[in-house]
Amino acid sequence: MSVKIGISPIAWQNDDLPDLTADYTMEQALSEARDIGYTGVERGRRMPHETEALKAYLEKYDIALCGGWCSGNLLVNDVEAEKLAVRQQVQQFAALDAPCIVYAECSNTVQGDIGTPVNSRPKLGRDEVKAYGRKLGELAKWMADEGVPLAYHHHMGSFIEDQEDVDWLMEFTPQEVHLLYDTGHLWFGGGDVIGTLRKWRERVLHVHFKDVRPDVIRDIRDNDKSFLDAVVAGAFTVPGDGIIDFQAVADELKAMNYSGWIVVEAEQDPAKAPPYDYSKMGYDHIVEICARSGLTIDDRP
Repeated sequence: MSVKIGISPIAWQNDDLPDLTADYTMEQALSEARDIGYTGVERGRRMPHETEALKAYLEKYDIALCGGWCSGNLLVNDVEAEKLAVRQQVQQFAALDAPCIVYAECSNTVQGDIGTPVNSRPKLGRDEVKAYGRKLGELAKWMADEGVPLAYHHHMGSFIEDQEDVDWLMEFTPQEVHLLYDTGHLWFGGGDVIGTLRKWRERVLHVHFKDVRPDVIRDIRDNDKSFLDAVVAGAFTVPGDGIIDFQAVADELKAMNYSGWIVVEAEQDPAKAPPYDYSKMGYDHIVEICARSGLTIDDRP
């Protein structure tokens, strides 16, 4: 059993705030990530869209596709319409042997609206989440049949954000709906970072390591600021630079025999946190805690 260490290119190329990272390129992101030691990268919008072109692009940098974001609209689409909407990405990820699609409902999220406080995010009731879960289960079973598992990303500003939301979604969906376990979003959302991993260990397929700065998050909450305000202000950072105990997380991953990707996703202002320096800091911290916990790292792309 071993883990692989990947990274999202969002530190160099922020899709939601492109002006923030205008001085950086996707080519720089992949080159520097591979130089640090990362063997996988999640797909960014500024990568080639056509499958063969994306494959060649990743091979140029000797780096694997370790997942990627999918903006879901299942609250407003029926299942067949949603299949049509995501089919190209599903087929592409299957062709490139990606471990999963990182799926999150975006039809009603406020995460991309800098004028809307993250505190104003949508909150659905138990029965509404249950109804959504039935549709999500159908979609996930179809994705699995197509060769790519669905890993649901609980996310700030969305209707699956806090502990209750995550628990309900897992309770009301079949095993084909996997959980993307994101430390930073869980902490920001007021969840139990270690408790969630223990409770839903059988459902965790993909892991995002994201650290947090509590003082920034407190300001965002207290002053009704947006999720994007939080990103710019530095709510998130790389593992080892905030307050989350990643050694405890790594120990739990070892205890549950986790064998998959650990992906650093730490979007912040590159003028304050140079992407190479911080990404290396995060990588080095993961290597250190994996060694302590007994997690073996597979360093092949």
